[in-house]
Amino acid sequence: MIARLSLTVALIALVIGAFISAPALAQQPLKIGLILPMTGPFASTGRQADAAVKLYIAEHGDVVAGRKIEVLLRDDANAPETTKRYAQELITNDHVEILAGFGLTPLAYAAAPVATAAKVPMIVMCAGTVNVPEKSPYIIRTSFTLPQNTAPIAVWAAKHGIKKVFTMVAEYAPGIDAETTFLNVFKAEGGQIVGSVRVPMQNPDYAPFVQRAKDAKPDALFVFVPSGEGAAVMKQFAERGLAQAGIKLIGTGDVVDDDILDSMGDPAIGTITSFHYSADHPSAENKAYVAASEKANPGMRPNFMSVGGWDGMMLIYEVLKKTNGSADGDKFLAAAEGMSLIGPQGKFTIDPKARDIIQDVYIRETKRVNGHLYNVEFDRIPNVQHNGKY
Repeated sequence: MIARLSLTVALIALVIGAFISAPALAQQPLKIGLILPMTGPFASTGRQADAAVKLYIAEHGDVVAGRKIEVLLRDDANAPETTKRYAQELITNDHVEILAGFGLTPLAYAAAPVATAAKVPMIVMCAGTVNVPEKSPYIIRTSFTLPQNTAPIAVWAAKHGIKKVFTMVAEYAPGIDAETTFLNVFKAEGGQIVGSVRVPMQNPDYAPFVQRAKDAKPDALFVFVPSGEGAAVMKQFAERGLAQAGIKLIGTGDVVDDDILDSMGDPAIGTITSFHYSADHPSAENKAYVAASEKANPGMRPNFMSVGGWDGMMLIYEVLKKTNGSADGDKFLAAAEGMSLIGPQGKFTIDPKARDIIQDVYIRETKRVNGHLYNVEFDRIPNVQHNGKY
């Protein structure tokens, strides 16, 4: 009798405990550590991605799968050692369950071993070097890769009367990715490279390199520079008279970044680029996105860094729905692999093997539309992989 009573009491206690603890666990906030360069030369990258994260939460609510989302923003000012320190502090002291952001490749590299050691999902929203996901088994990318955005313009150039190209890229990992991809693909298509230069990242002076390109007399100058540097390139392209010499300007979309495109003026008109996103993309989803973004951020046109932030938050929300709110590293990765979603740029898929983004890439021409400069898409290459194959 006593034993039966004790068992009954124990079962009641267990049931009551379950009812008490389950809601408590479900209501625990899920903290996301968002690390971005909010100051310094690449502050526009951080500003765009941060604005997109805020907009996604504003439009979709701050509770998903029963868990309140809290974003802890940290400014690494484009310093890899700061990125790593913040990643460690956010996990150890603030108990974040997801890391996100990473404005440039060196910053993603710095945080990767921290994510690996803690088994924390790391959503790369901005950095574009092809091997970034290889740095940690917990990295998933929602931005783009340089081979993905470079191979299509190399093919397009070779098929549209451009036989000789001079290449100019920023001297860091993404630039080398762009250079290598363009050279390999363009040559394979029968094109000729008449010269290649790499511009130092610190205090770049494009004038002598643009002059070298002009002197080589190519049909086109291929350019990759980080987001924000396009205006300086356009200035030198115009001042050195390359257009008058019959040289076309081609490249990846970074050089005609939507965020600063209007400020480039007429020298940008006619530039042909390949890229995964344009603010002028005609889909209903993008029109709604641009309108909402510009309303929330007056004076700022959303760009590709913005879309990386939006897509990153969308991925986080959809994965949490599948895992019932769990951000456990292994469960999160398993749920994300192979997932397909619709972003402002169109459909994208997370490659289940590479943990990288597969998405359409568009060939665009910079034009003046209703008094403003836009990258107007005129061709689409579907389902381009992270390595540029399609």
